[in-house]
Parts: sequence; C-alpha cells; structure tokens
Amino acid sequence: MPIIVNLRHLETNDVHLEGELPAEELDIDSKDEVIAVGQPLKFNLQVQQLEGAILATGELELTLDCQCVRCLKPFQYRFELPSWAAHLPLEGEDAVPVTNDCVDLTPYVREDILLEFPQHPLCDPECRGLPETVTGKPIKASGAGTEKGSSAWAELNKLKL
Repeated sequence: MPIIVNLRHLETNDVHLEGELPAEELDIDSKDEVIAVGQPLKFNLQVQQLEGAILATGELELTLDCQCVRCLKPFQYRFELPSWAAHLPLEGEDAVPVTNDCVDLTPYVREDILLEFPQHPLCDPECRGLPETVTGKPIKASGAGTEKGSSAWAELNKLKL
C-alpha cells in the first residue's frame, strides 16, 4: 500500500505516518545490475498542512542488496535519510495530484531514494578487488608489461612517433 495522506485529516491535526512499504510498492527499477531493492522501506513521517501546500518530514530507511563492483561479492547496503523533507504545493502549476482528497507521497519518496543510491557499491572501502587465482599467484596480463618493474607507460614510451 502506498504512502498516502488524506487532506481532510490534515485540516484539523498533523498526521503521523509510520510503517513499512514493500519493495514492490516502491516500484524502483534501478537499471543497475549491482543494486537491487529487495527489502521493505521503513518510514516515520510527520505531515502537516501549510498555506496552499503540505510539508512531509521524517525518517526513511532502506536496505539494498548490492554486489561489490571490485570483487563481485554480494553484500547489503543500508542507508538512512534521517531528516527527509518534501514540500508539496497543492495549488499552481507544480501542484501535486489529489485523488479522492488524498495525496500519494510514494513518488517523492522514490525520487529521493534513487538520489541516495551508491554510485559504485563497495563491500568495504578497502576492497582490493577479485582475489588471487586458485594457485595463489596473481593473474598477469599477457603480452607487454609482464616484466618486473615494467608498466604500460614504459611500453608506450618505447614507441617512435
């Protein structure tokens, strides 16, 4: 069930919304092979009506199922938005859609969650990448630069241009 606030309830008091939103309801397609949303979103929001707008503030928490971009190890990445806020106008050209006196906060929560996704998820900041081969020897690139102390730059410096 989406995160919905009834505007009629806001006329008398502020509304407190707390709970979990299943991953399917978030409808996040990260288009990233190393990040998946499999856990529910936990939210604790306070919604109040302002003159011609509503203000939603609170906390959002989500755990992502990730794959390290260096070593390909699966891990979970948990992030929190401890002071999330959204100012949603009810009038004018930027007005939010109102259906049956209700406003769905889910699209605005989804947008801010996507902005918090890690660019390159790492299992550990010190991750050194793929482990060495089964024989215990590091994988070497074939061809140029295999000599000790040799680098790709040294091979390029040998070129006569």
